[in-house]
This record gives sequence, C-alpha cells and structure tokens, in this order.
Amino acid sequence: MGKAWLWWTALPLVMACPGTAVAQQQPLPAASPADTSETVAFSAEQATYDNQSDILTASGAVRMSREGNYLAADSVTWNRKTGQVLARGNVVVVNPEGDKLVGDSVDLTDSLRDGAIDNLLVVLESGGRIAAAKGTRSGDLVTLQNATYSPCPITTPANCPKTPSWSITAAQVVRDSKTGQVRFRSGRLQLFGISLPLLPIFAISTGKDSGATGVLMPDFSISNHKGFELAVPYYWRIAPNQALTVTPHLYTHVPPGLELKYRQINSLGAFQLGTFVTYSKVESAKLISSTLPTDKYKGRDFRGYFEGNGKAQLDPLWSITGAFRAATDKTVTRRYDITRDDRLRSFINAERIDTDSYVSIAGWAFQGLRVDDVQKRIPIALPAIDARFRIDDPLTDGTIEVQGNSLAILRLEGQDTQRAFGSVRWDLRRLTPMGQELTLTAFARGDVYHTNDNASTDVALYRGTDGWHTRGIAALAADVRWPLVGSALGGIQRLTPRVQLVLTPPTKNMVIPNEDARAVDLEDSNLFALNRFPGYDRWEDGSRLTYGFEYGIDRPNLSINTVIGQSYRLTRSPSIFPEGTGLTDRLSDIVGRTRVRYGRFVDVTHRFRVDKDNFAIRRNEVDLTLGTTETYAQIGYLRLNRNIDEAIEDLRDKEELRLAGRVKFARYWSVFGATVVDLTGKREDPLSLADGYEPVRNRLGILYEDDCLQLGVSWRRDYERIGTFRKGSTFSISFGLKGLGR
Repeated sequence: MGKAWLWWTALPLVMACPGTAVAQQQPLPAASPADTSETVAFSAEQATYDNQSDILTASGAVRMSREGNYLAADSVTWNRKTGQVLARGNVVVVNPEGDKLVGDSVDLTDSLRDGAIDNLLVVLESGGRIAAAKGTRSGDLVTLQNATYSPCPITTPANCPKTPSWSITAAQVVRDSKTGQVRFRSGRLQLFGISLPLLPIFAISTGKDSGATGVLMPDFSISNHKGFELAVPYYWRIAPNQALTVTPHLYTHVPPGLELKYRQINSLGAFQLGTFVTYSKVESAKLISSTLPTDKYKGRDFRGYFEGNGKAQLDPLWSITGAFRAATDKTVTRRYDITRDDRLRSFINAERIDTDSYVSIAGWAFQGLRVDDVQKRIPIALPAIDARFRIDDPLTDGTIEVQGNSLAILRLEGQDTQRAFGSVRWDLRRLTPMGQELTLTAFARGDVYHTNDNASTDVALYRGTDGWHTRGIAALAADVRWPLVGSALGGIQRLTPRVQLVLTPPTKNMVIPNEDARAVDLEDSNLFALNRFPGYDRWEDGSRLTYGFEYGIDRPNLSINTVIGQSYRLTRSPSIFPEGTGLTDRLSDIVGRTRVRYGRFVDVTHRFRVDKDNFAIRRNEVDLTLGTTETYAQIGYLRLNRNIDEAIEDLRDKEELRLAGRVKFARYWSVFGATVVDLTGKREDPLSLADGYEPVRNRLGILYEDDCLQLGVSWRRDYERIGTFRKGSTFSISFGLKGLGR
C-alpha cells in the first residue's frame, strides 16, 4: 500500500491510495486564514474522506502530529466539524515534554492534547510508568483512575516479567506534564509485596527540574551521644530558581535542633545558605576536667553552625567565589554529626582569568575547633592579591611570566605580617638533534616585608625579626631530560634520565617571618622544583644539582611507572631546612614513587624517602585498590619517621593505617566496612597521646540496592575526644526510593 499525506489547512482534497474508496469527489472547503498557523501533519496507509459529513477515516499505521503533540494508532476517525479524533488499536500519544501515553482507544480533540483514554499506560520522560483503567487529558493535566505508578523496570535483562520493588497504587492520579508533579489520592505504597498506607493526598515529582513542595524521605539513626534521631525534611519550592529545605531534628538524649538550607540560581550564578541551630548544654573543651558533673558542661546556651557558598560570573572573564563556615563552639559540629573538620574556612575571591593572565583578590579567615586552638591567634589573610601575566618572548620564542603578589596576615593576638613582591620568570624549551629536552629558566624577584610582635610566635624558626625587610632573589636553571623509548615484553618501555642544575646566590631568609612555607618535606613532587619550600616566605638558596630518572612500561592491561631521584648542594653554607626534612645536608635523601596498574583490577602507588646515610625509610606510603567497582578492597598505610623536632607541629611524625572494602555477595546485596587506626607511638612522636594502636574511626554496614530502591543499615564508631566530649557509636538506617523525586 502507498501512503496518503494530509495537511488539512493547505490541501483541498485527500487522495486515496489504490483500492481506497472516496465517499465524495468534491473538494475540501478552503481553510480560513486564521487556521493556517495550526497545521496537522497526517499519514496513513489507507484513508477515505466524506465531504458531506467532513469526516476522515484512516487505517494502517496512522500518524498525526500538531504543535509537538504526536498520535499513532491502527485506525483513526477524524470529525473535522467537531474536532473529535477517535483512535483505536495500539494507540500511542506523545506530548512535547516527552511523556508517552499508550492505550487501547483514545478520544481526543484535533489539538491532539485533550481527550480520554481507556486501559492506558503512561511512560514518563523521566523513565517512570503509570498504568490505569481509564484516563483523561486536559491541557497539561492527565487524570487517571485506579492507577499504579512505579519507576522500576518491569522486565529482567532477559525480558522476563518482573515485579517492581516498589509502586504506588491510588484511586486517582493526577500528572502535571508541565511541572512534572504526580499527585495521588487514597494511595498506598507497595514495598516488596507489603502494602503500606500513605497520606490521603500525596505528591511526588518526576520532572528534571527541582521538585514540588512537600515532605521528603525521613532519616533515622541511633547514637550514644544523641540517642534516637528522627529528621523529617520539608522542601519548599519558592520559585523555579529558589528552594528552601526545613528539617526538624528530634532526639531522645539531647534537645531538638532545626536545620535550614536555602538555594538559588540567578542570572549571575548560584549560591546556597545553610544553618543548624539548637539550645543545649555546651561540652567543656578543656583537656583535663574533674569528675564533677558540673565540670563537663558550661551550661545551656544557643548553639549553631552556619555555612554558605556561591559563585557569580560577572562577565566571561571576571567572577566572584565565596564561602563561609562558622560554629558557636568547638563541639557542636561533632555532637550533631555536621562535619568532622577540625578547622572551618571562610573566603571570598574575585578572579579574572583569560588565556594569558590571572588576577585574584581574596580574603581568608579560619576558625579552629581543636582543643588547643586559640581563636585570637589564628591568622586572617586580608587582602591576598596575586596577579600573573604570560608574555611571549619575541627574541627567543621563550615564555615570560610576570607576577605581582601582596598579602597581609592579621591576628587579634600575636604576630602580624605584611608582604609584597614582584617577580619575572623566563622559560625556554628546546629539543636537541639527539632528542634531549632542554629547559632553560631565569628567575628574579624582589620582596618587601613588615612584621611585628614576633616574640609571640612559639616556634623560633618561624618568627623572623620585627620591622621592615627587603630581599632580592635570583636563580638560573637548566633542566635536561632524555627520553629513551623502545619495545620490551610485548609492550613499550620508556627510560628518561633527568639532570637539573640550579644556580642561586645566598639569600636573606631568617629575618623574614615564615607564614606560608612551613610544611616542607622532600617528595617526588617537588624534587625538581625551582624552590622546594611550598610557599613564598622561604627561598632555597645555594646552588644544587638534582638527578634522577623516570621509567615506564605499558603492556595490554599492565602499566608500571616509577621515578627516583636525589640532589646535591654545591655550596657549603648551612641549610635553612629543618632537621629531618631530607634536605638538611649537602646530599639529600633519596625519594621516589612507583605506580603499578593491572587493568582496572589492581592499582597500587608507593611513595618513599630513604635516608642517604643509613638507608632507613623516612617515608613509607602505600595506597592499594584491589577489585572491581562492585567488590573491592582499599588499603592505605603511611609512616613518617623523620626525627623532626617535636616543637615544629607542622612536620610531626605519624603512622596510620586505613582499610576499606565492599563485597557484593548477591545480585542486589553487599556488605561494606572501613577503619582508620592511628599507629603513632612515642617513638614516632613524643608528644602523641596515642599508644601505638589507637582506633580513630570504624564503620560497618549492609546494603540492598536495585534499579529503583536502596536500603541500608550501618554502624559507625568515632573515637574522637574533645575535652569532655566523646563521640561514640552511631547506628543509621538509610532508605531511598529512586525515581520518587521530592
């Protein structure tokens, strides 16, 4: 059979295919000019048109579409006078939002939007399905009678029938295709065959946008310090770009709390604000307290945690990013499981970024939550200005980078520091005829510092000298790499020897206060750096020679990469590096890193530092991941044995073991666990309170997860101590219905 196409506002006559009877051989009346913008596209294998009654009857793969609404059926009767469209047999209706209605018969208007359907299935654009005995559609609303909703698959991968994990049955279901909201009346939740009552009127969201206003899934947990906890979030969609979540928290061991979170997206960007407030006893943060109950608490008081973050893109180049976090006391975040961070950071940063320049104007503030933190002695960085500009060198084809930097460190009690510097760096990269990669560098910088109240800094190595100071820095460097590539063991191997020479004159360092270059340690990541101090306040003076090599081999499913190196200081001047960093003597310690990957099953990285005198291992760090995405084990071990002065808190030695794993023992079931153990003893850190085996955190749980449901039970124990506060154990129940929305 051929096909007949009809655009009823443009064609005067429907031509029947061979074998098709035409009831009247009179032309269609011309469409009015007002109708020309509302074209109905039509096709069918057979079509007849009764000119007298103005009725079109079509059969065989009938297709109609109008203004984004689409209809497919075995047969269609279209009354052009009344606008009624009757479709029978394998009816499919699709709206502009992508929702699909499938039924046996449908009665529509010729807009293909409004009408009634019997025995239908609604396939939502989000993936969910609604089956009903009868349904009507008017505008954006679809009303279904005796319906069942579920986002779960109804067939197995082998196309066998499958009972969904959960579904909602209701006497009436109303679906708003514009907002994505589905409202149920007299609904019940079917969970693994168990029928559970819902609220008389219950709504969910199935759209891509933020969900509808309503109550979200509650959370349950049991812990030593809070007792039984019930949290019931309420989501309020203020506008399409604004939402507020209000969550009351009820406890059996402590007074209740209230959590608020506000989110907004506008033409400039997005931001969110959050808070948790309560009125309860404040635990003492003193290290030692008497056994009297009155010493354990300071009394009842307002307690809270406040946070916010956001970014505004002012134009294609300029943006402003900010975040703040604050707590009323040192234990509220641990007591109410808000965060485990021991330091809260707040900042604001205005940035300009393009291909050849970067400008940042920022401010930073911190709040200490550790027992020994004195807030008035914690620094505030305001302002922190950094500007960098990259310029092509027209003479040598090198690259020139110009940098300007300014920083003010303020403390309410203690040392204050202000600095400013300007620097120029020139780099030239060349390849020799023999394949060596040569990089030449020239660097110059001028600093101005001012500092006062230096005596209040406990560590003499960081103080500097009160008053104004200037400093000039210069360096020349040549870095040569020689990649050697060849085949080996059925793969490709690479051996790259590397040598770097850095020439720099003696530099004034110890009169300058050290605020940002304290956590220094020799590692594979900074072995070939121009300055191996992490910040700007210290400069590694004295010329040196650094040498090492990189090796890698790549085979199918196997990759091995390693790097190892050492440096030698050419001058005999005393080093400014602290003892134990591996850089104190003329000959440095040996550092390296090795990474081995076997497919996606094994990934292990080992970092080390070996003492150059007695070959003692000063740093031993292993990170291992073994298994698949469903069943795996993760092992992390770190031991720092550097014998650093215990007064330098930024470089204290430690030993730690981290274990985590997950085992999937059935199609939808898995168990998981994790632990962190502090193995630090008096041998590593004389000031440590650990005894060589101190658990930090343990976690164990079991999880059921299929295509549309997640159910888990977990136990977590934190051994954290802050004064009189002890975290203890927490039992949590997680329950999530995928596709439920808000």
